[in-house]
Amino acid sequence: MIKYKNYNNIYQIWLISLIILIALIIFVGGLTRLTDSGLSITEWELIKGVLPPLNSEEWVQYFNSYKKIPQFVLLNSDMTLNEFKYIFLWEYAHRLLARFIGIFFLIPFLFFLLINFLSYETKIKLLLIFLLILFQGAIGWYMVSSGLVENTSVSHYRLSVHLIIAFTILSSLFWIFLNTLYKTKKKFFELNRNYISLKVLLIFVFIQIVLGAFVSGLDAGRIYQTWPLMNEKFYPDDLLFDNLFNFNQPSIVQFFHRNVAYVIFFISIYLGISIFKKKDVRLYNHFLLFFFVILLQIGLGVSVLMTGVNTYLASMHQISSIFLVVSTLKLYHYSIRS
Repeated sequence: MIKYKNYNNIYQIWLISLIILIALIIFVGGLTRLTDSGLSITEWELIKGVLPPLNSEEWVQYFNSYKKIPQFVLLNSDMTLNEFKYIFLWEYAHRLLARFIGIFFLIPFLFFLLINFLSYETKIKLLLIFLLILFQGAIGWYMVSSGLVENTSVSHYRLSVHLIIAFTILSSLFWIFLNTLYKTKKKFFELNRNYISLKVLLIFVFIQIVLGAFVSGLDAGRIYQTWPLMNEKFYPDDLLFDNLFNFNQPSIVQFFHRNVAYVIFFISIYLGISIFKKKDVRLYNHFLLFFFVILLQIGLGVSVLMTGVNTYLASMHQISSIFLVVSTLKLYHYSIRS
């Protein structure tokens, strides 16, 4: 029993560490996008790229490769080597952290398999998460490749896929951790009438993450920097309504990102009223924490717009999205009766 308890503690620490690492790489990935660093390394370099350039000759080689892509030719033709080093190191840190996460997942996972610590169901779930991590690496390169030939930035569609996979991995690990911590076997999504608004809310939160990636990929936050209206109008005045679902248009992307935020806010209000009306005391604190994060996220989003996409505020907005997902999942987990 003592031996099992010790392994259980190690297992929980491993899960917590993985969750922190995934949150960290989402943060670093967000800053990589905000600093336009994602295209600074123009090759995948799965093995070779573990080490950074170690001498001036290697730095020049990387810089010369960057000079061949449209981003340099059209936008950064006056960039110096020292300026290139800054964006290179952001992308390098992002890739190095991704490699570390893969190793940090695999080795303990194999250990737990070897000692037969995990249940069959947990083995399958963790194996699928590991495969998703590997797939995420391939998607990352697929995303980068979209900005190497004709475009000056990566495809916002591929960026959104890359981001939503990261949040899927984060959410899956956090759900497994909650079940382990509270010794439950709650399913992630069950079709029942228990707090339907909370399930709808969770769906809209993930939709908002996709839209946030669209905003980031298209730099859509740099237009219509007024709130609550878009240049004194509800709908963007540079587009007609027949463009409503054209997500290649930055104006439309910002329009949807704003309005989905409002939908999330009002669903949250309805959910809070439902919880307090039912006097579901066990959810009070979890809802209040979640609602605080919602208000913080909205406040940061408005601040990002009003300040012309200040890098620090934009990064905080991205970080708070992690806390939003985690707090929503915790509230959802507690709402499910064992």
